[in-house]
Amino acid sequence: MISINGLSLSVVKPKIAFTKSPYLVPLFFHNPKTSSSSPSQVALRPVSSSMSYDKELAAAKKAASLSARLCQKVQKVLLQSDVQSKSDKSPVTVADYGSQALVSFVLQRELPSEPFSLVAEEDSGDLRKDEAQETLERITKLVNDTLASDESYATSTLSTEDVLRAIDSGKSDGGSHGRHWVLDPIDGTKGFLRGDQYAIALALLDEGQVVLGALACPNLPLASIGGVNQHPSQGEVGCLFFANIGTGTYMQLLNSSSATKVQVTAIENPEEASFFESYEAAHSIHDLSSSIAKKLGVKAPPVRIDSQAKYGALSRGDGAIYLRFPHKGYREKIWDHAAGCIVVTEAGGVVTDAAGNPLDFSKGRYLDLDTGIIVTNQKLMPSLLKAVRDSLEEKASSL
Repeated sequence: MISINGLSLSVVKPKIAFTKSPYLVPLFFHNPKTSSSSPSQVALRPVSSSMSYDKELAAAKKAASLSARLCQKVQKVLLQSDVQSKSDKSPVTVADYGSQALVSFVLQRELPSEPFSLVAEEDSGDLRKDEAQETLERITKLVNDTLASDESYATSTLSTEDVLRAIDSGKSDGGSHGRHWVLDPIDGTKGFLRGDQYAIALALLDEGQVVLGALACPNLPLASIGGVNQHPSQGEVGCLFFANIGTGTYMQLLNSSSATKVQVTAIENPEEASFFESYEAAHSIHDLSSSIAKKLGVKAPPVRIDSQAKYGALSRGDGAIYLRFPHKGYREKIWDHAAGCIVVTEAGGVVTDAAGNPLDFSKGRYLDLDTGIIVTNQKLMPSLLKAVRDSLEEKASSL
């Protein structure tokens, strides 16, 4: 129990990180003793400085969109030789490498006067081996063909060594000082290989805080995927979500320049909520998510899809909750959540760990957090935190 301004709330008290900033976004928690239309304000969370990131956001959108174009081309003609194996046994495609090289090149070309630091998933180690030369040449051709499809890069031709250097630009460790781009070149590689959802997820950290994000989801329909069907039979497919701190979240088709502002769902009753979770059981503990949903009274079955496309779908109100509880020993990487996090929070949502603490992207390549990640709107968060806490306590007592 915590008491604030005379009000007693049965919620887990989040840790609030304050920074020097004139922008403030209120976090609200619902008090059952007050009207549902007048939530109780418990904290103001500073967001960022007043400086503009318009130029950086434009570069991020261009990089993510071009990368999506490359990935779409590869997925259509996926060849057996396009799949490499990494030491952690997760599949890596030529699109992973090509996407990272392309994003790195575009950002440096579009922002030539800025120091460049990129925290990204891939490195060129495997591609420098003799047996990978054919794969490297294919990646280089894909990158050059994609650049040639954009008139502003029509005269740009990269060598294999240029591509290797671009991939290795992603070796930064990030941190709390300066600016660092954060990239997952293909988030949801298994979904990509199955022909399902995947995302190109790009974000910018400034002094350890996510200040913008671009999330390209080539297989995500423009229509809602709030039901169990993530592949509606009709309608346009391929979405780009983008957010600039303090200005909201927008969505547009990948092949369009017309954007629409989006908002998370305003649902207050947990029984009416639907929730997303990872497609792969190896990525998240489905039984725990099921227990939480049961405690909340959620009636709809979970929508299981790959990648940060879940963050994009949630930001436009397709569902109300996203639960992620990795298996013991797994460490979350910042590139798996940075872009998605700002896309949801700028759309009015809340992203925390299982204890209600905001995610901290300033510690390097990994997130240090409590147990898992939960995402929802401000009205549902108190009841969701309680259900998470109760389910975790039950799980611990049964061991």
